[in-house]
Amino acid sequence: MPTDFSIRLAVRSDSLPVARMSRDLIERGLGWSWTPLRVQRSIGDAATNVAVACMQGNAVGFGIMKYRDDEAHLLLLAVQRACTRRGVGAALVAWLERCALTAGIGQVYLEARAANAEARAFYRRLGYEEIQVVPGYYQGLEASVRMARDLWLEQPASA
Repeated sequence: MPTDFSIRLAVRSDSLPVARMSRDLIERGLGWSWTPLRVQRSIGDAATNVAVACMQGNAVGFGIMKYRDDEAHLLLLAVQRACTRRGVGAALVAWLERCALTAGIGQVYLEARAANAEARAFYRRLGYEEIQVVPGYYQGLEASVRMARDLWLEQPASA
């Protein structure tokens, strides 16, 4: 993993940069639903982690994962275009997955736009499998592909 970035839990002041990345990199063409207020609520939610990847003090990527009793849901993941293909996205996912395992959760789900072949390939490289196509998932306009990964399958017997 490159060492030119760090990952930490988001704080309230991260809500605007995270929301803007969501709007510009994830929600384009759909309207802005992950507003700063919604991100702030996630930052304050005990069942949700908002992780931020930073380079030189600036947020360059983020991931939001919600934890339930027996599964986790990766709600959002984005990396600024200038920082892609540097391991930032994979490191964010791994960080959030470690949190899930620490909480005793082994199953992680996520959705990606069906038309976003690059994102789907990224998640497949990380061990996620496509399990379902959901027509109209994105505001009735676009289909998603639901993906899942069982983290327990990859744990050593002593873990």
